[in-house]
Amino acid sequence: MRTHYCGELNEDHIDQQVTVCGWVHRRRDHGGVIFIDLRDREGLLQVVYDPDRPDVFATAEKVRSEYVLRVTGRVRRRPEGTENPKMATGQIEVLGLELEILNASETPPFQLDDEQVSEEHRLRYRYIDLRRPRMLENMKLRSRVTSELRRYLDDNGFLDMETPMLTRATPEGARDFLVPSRLHPGAFYALPQSPQLFKQLLMVSGMDRYYQLVRCFRDEDLRADRQPEFTQLDIETSFMDEEAIMNMMEKMIRRLFKAVLDVELPDPFPRMTHAEAMHRYGSDRPDLRVPLELIDVGDVMAEVEFKVFSGPAKDPHGRVAALRLPGGGALSRKEIDEYTDFVGIYGAKGLAYIKVNAVAKGREGLQSPILKFLPDEAINAILERTGAEDGDLIFFGADKKAVVNESLGALRVRLGHDRGLVEGEWKPLWVVDFPMFEPDEEGGGFAALHHPFTAPQVEDVAALEADPHHVLSRAYDMVINGTEVGGGSIRIHRADIQAAVFRLLGIADEEAREKFGFLLDALKYGCPPHGGIAFGLDRLVMLMAGEGSIREVMAFPKTQSGNCLLTQAPAPVSEAQLKELHIAVRKKPSTGKS
Repeated sequence: MRTHYCGELNEDHIDQQVTVCGWVHRRRDHGGVIFIDLRDREGLLQVVYDPDRPDVFATAEKVRSEYVLRVTGRVRRRPEGTENPKMATGQIEVLGLELEILNASETPPFQLDDEQVSEEHRLRYRYIDLRRPRMLENMKLRSRVTSELRRYLDDNGFLDMETPMLTRATPEGARDFLVPSRLHPGAFYALPQSPQLFKQLLMVSGMDRYYQLVRCFRDEDLRADRQPEFTQLDIETSFMDEEAIMNMMEKMIRRLFKAVLDVELPDPFPRMTHAEAMHRYGSDRPDLRVPLELIDVGDVMAEVEFKVFSGPAKDPHGRVAALRLPGGGALSRKEIDEYTDFVGIYGAKGLAYIKVNAVAKGREGLQSPILKFLPDEAINAILERTGAEDGDLIFFGADKKAVVNESLGALRVRLGHDRGLVEGEWKPLWVVDFPMFEPDEEGGGFAALHHPFTAPQVEDVAALEADPHHVLSRAYDMVINGTEVGGGSIRIHRADIQAAVFRLLGIADEEAREKFGFLLDALKYGCPPHGGIAFGLDRLVMLMAGEGSIREVMAFPKTQSGNCLLTQAPAPVSEAQLKELHIAVRKKPSTGKS
């Protein structure tokens, strides 16, 4: 139906007759001459209709916004002084010779150039929203990213393979979405949280190198970078250790950024242990663009009379840390109160601070409600350790280690952005040497920090069971600008180690056999050493597009509450369908009074 896309035409096509199709972006009637800006996925094109062709002109008069047109005309240079440098086609226009209205359109629910439209309205009419240039560019960027990733993996001998969507529930850190089976009453499939076990079985099968762009499903609380269904680039290899895998994946991401954004990422990426990341930044995904760091002052506070500080300082599970903000003395009390509310989101009970007006004056040069609780030795030690200078402000966190890390870790990033301290555009790194286990807050005992198939850094069962609190895993995360874009590990390939890990996680032999018998059996039949990684495609594209939410780089995302406003899902189903699936829906008890 067409010879060119609208946005493809340029001065090389002058005097050619072309046919284009698209949507009416704007129609203007200038004293008997009608101008139509026609839009398709490649851009805008100005089409001109004059009264010399009455039939065609009459059709052009009927055209309205978002009508779908087929236009045939002659490309010509725009008259001098009417060029539009903001448009790729701004040097030319098409003199319309023919015009066919392929479909009319009602008035759109919002203007495509209106940036103030609510997200709810945009998602309700997502097919309109996706016509906007910003969204169109995001979708094209996503397509380029997936093409480059596939090309790299294909070039390096990886096989593109599919794994089942209907499987059984496995413990991977989030709730499963369950699918009832009509043919097996009372039994359920689970939608995969990841293809973890199947990709390991592919390594047992000798496939050697596997990848898949796969949809995954997790029934968890949502936020800006989470969705109930998302896409990950899933990768697994045999006979490669963590060094080899990280080097190969690093090359892939460097090539991707160069090809798509023309950005040169560092070679190699810096590496940081999990312990160092938590100590310096309070996060296992630190944003290295922000130069602020957390500084331990627990030893300084251990003997002060102020129990808010001395309590956590003496608690083996507590932490007292300081965060120096250069020039922060200019903050108003209102601003400090706002940051206090901010850290409260992460469980902090407050946010103590000291304003440094004049370091040389010691106590007299400081301003803070907590100074009266601190002896001179403690004050001097804090100023020296933080490297405080005149005009700075020092924030303090004192609580359980997890609360301090999370609250001050989030605060340092917030301050970095609010105060213009962000340095550089792209700061990737690898975080390595994660603990194998973390305390299980609910049931006691241990929980897997990553997943229960991650290999420990010890090589035998006795060493693993002797001191599980301090065993490190062979896991590695790729972090870019404070966002974890990929996480992976070397996997357990020995049945005895896997059984021991299950026991430490409180999974009894009988339960392990019931849930993972197929994996334990497979490990006995010549399973090779193997490992892999999974990249969150939505997060990666979000970063590359400069967006703040993965919803902006997904064609049809859900809302924060997990609803699809376009299709009104989830939705009730008929009694007949429920009966066929052997399901009865329990009604909520009435709260009304009789």
